[in-house]
Amino acid sequence: MTETRVLSLNNLSKRFGSVVANDAVSIDLHRGEVLALLGENGAGKTTLMNMLFGHYMPDSGSIDVADEAGEMHQLTLGHPQAALDAGIGMVHQHFTLAENLTVLDSILLGSESLLSWRHNRRAARKKVDRIIERTGLAAPLDEKVGKLTVGERQRVEILKALYHDVRILVLDEPTAVLTPQEADTLFENIGAMTNEGLSVIFISHKLREVLAFSHRIVVLRHGKKAGEIATSDADERVIARMMVGADTPATPRDAMEPGAPVLQLKAATFKSDNARTTLRSVDLTIHAHEVVGIAGVSGNGQSTLARMVSGLASPDSGEMWVSGNRINRFTPPVMQKAGVGRIPEDRHHDGVIGAMSVVENLVLERLNDAEVQKRGFLRQKSIRDHAEKLSKDYDIRGPGIDADARLLSGGNIQKLILARVFECMPDLILANQPTRGLDMGAAAEVARRLMEARTRGAGVLLISEDLDEILALSDRVVVIHDGQLIEAHSKDRETIGLMMAGEHA
Repeated sequence: MTETRVLSLNNLSKRFGSVVANDAVSIDLHRGEVLALLGENGAGKTTLMNMLFGHYMPDSGSIDVADEAGEMHQLTLGHPQAALDAGIGMVHQHFTLAENLTVLDSILLGSESLLSWRHNRRAARKKVDRIIERTGLAAPLDEKVGKLTVGERQRVEILKALYHDVRILVLDEPTAVLTPQEADTLFENIGAMTNEGLSVIFISHKLREVLAFSHRIVVLRHGKKAGEIATSDADERVIARMMVGADTPATPRDAMEPGAPVLQLKAATFKSDNARTTLRSVDLTIHAHEVVGIAGVSGNGQSTLARMVSGLASPDSGEMWVSGNRINRFTPPVMQKAGVGRIPEDRHHDGVIGAMSVVENLVLERLNDAEVQKRGFLRQKSIRDHAEKLSKDYDIRGPGIDADARLLSGGNIQKLILARVFECMPDLILANQPTRGLDMGAAAEVARRLMEARTRGAGVLLISEDLDEILALSDRVVVIHDGQLIEAHSKDRETIGLMMAGEHA
């Protein structure tokens, strides 16, 4: 790392109506530096990066970026192409890939003029292969994007940015779906690239990797720059205090005696032409008062396991039992009636109906309850009173309960889903990536709610690609690889990471 500036954000401010997203934020980035940008959900991190990349126009302030010779020039604001031309690449938290294109075509998209009639795919593929070899980010180049898992799409986004030979790379939660070894490899290779002059800003909630791989940390709070510290002078407690203004409480997790089985899978098999969605004779038992964590790299069958427990997919063979009752029909209403509560992987796509209000989303799964309707007529006052109570109990913040759910932040959408699930007191809770993209405070609240449900007597099936979360919350850890489940007999991080990569006895 050098002291040569390659980027300066100068007093950037942005408002959305009465909400101040960024308030006179100034940040410098140096050549070869890895800068971690931290803050709670709604602190303004993504808004700030969207102004850098030209998606948003600042209300005030300016951005200066260095050219290849090192001279600083003012960036034209509000134009993504200007950012790309200046050598700035961004991997967004919410993906921007065309689902009908192959992975290779998605990576190449935008690299040539639409008027160009020549395209050397062989050379382009070789370049992508070299990037994959250098970073360890494997991707099925001939597969359609629409068939990829969430984790695989994230890898494609990173490859796409690197393909465009960027000099400044912005990564939003880059390792959410990688094994510890893959994350270490990615950052080691990013480190090698920073030695060659690449400068990186990365947004992450994983403090372990922030402390291990960044040079400097900038924290935003309520849209303002709350602090800046050299990583060598920081620790988790210092960072948490900067982010939330106080220490983040640890999640209590007392030892408990497992109760009766709430989920039993017996030789459950799901056959598919796509290896990433295949399950191979899976056996799994989860008891009351127990959290079982499923650790694995995205694309090894987690999505099918979650869909099966949700009632969205039927096994081709084998059995499923919930709270002692065999499941013969696999539909969401059947699973809900059996006592399954579902926290889906994609909260925006599968968790809420964005065009419906907060009130309507909170009551979606209770439309047959006597408190909600009588003789086919909705009890509007009861529904609203209940929604107000849940919004207060779960601290769902936003424009109000009558606002569309799509207007809520990711963290508040997750709170809405938690409220809807936990109020029904389910026997089994499917928690699929429950804290992905959430800040420390919101993630701690999700963990606390899951532990409360465990204490009450629920069993929890926790599917997560965050190994820290698995190790912190689970009573037992099961690794999924190539559609098979393997019990982990210890919570050793390195051992589990190797099992996730397919290396096990």
